[in-house]
Amino acid sequence: MINYSIVIRSTVPGTKTEEITETKAYGVAQVSESLTINDFAQHIAQHGSLYGRDVIQGVLVKMVDCMRELLLEGKKIQLGELGSFSVGLSTKGAETAALFTAENIKKVNVNWDRGKLFENLRKDATFNLVPSRKAQEDAVAEAKRQETLQPEGDEEP
Repeated sequence: MINYSIVIRSTVPGTKTEEITETKAYGVAQVSESLTINDFAQHIAQHGSLYGRDVIQGVLVKMVDCMRELLLEGKKIQLGELGSFSVGLSTKGAETAALFTAENIKKVNVNWDRGKLFENLRKDATFNLVPSRKAQEDAVAEAKRQETLQPEGDEEP
């Protein structure tokens, strides 16, 4: 199940707050838990794998090392239904091609071209509306404020 909250945003991304003229409500996914590579390996191991968490974690760590090495060699890595990975460049423009050098390359990004199983998870997803992170923070702050206002020994029923 995917938890989501609703936020109000400008219809024109990047607009300064004081210049916003039109807003709409948008859904934002809320992450329910962040898994470490160890947690992920344990999860895989629990799905009928012949290998334990330690072996799976070792393979995943080696996969990351090898992917990085191959991507830095300019290779594209195709991983079946997961999709393919390649590099993309973020560059600063030059006045002419003759003036463009490697110094104009500011970032080397990893591009993920999703496989079919990851193109759009919508038809298999279920959703649960939850308060926004801001609303959750406000509720906690209010609860703490109420605790400080309550005299000692004067407990609510």
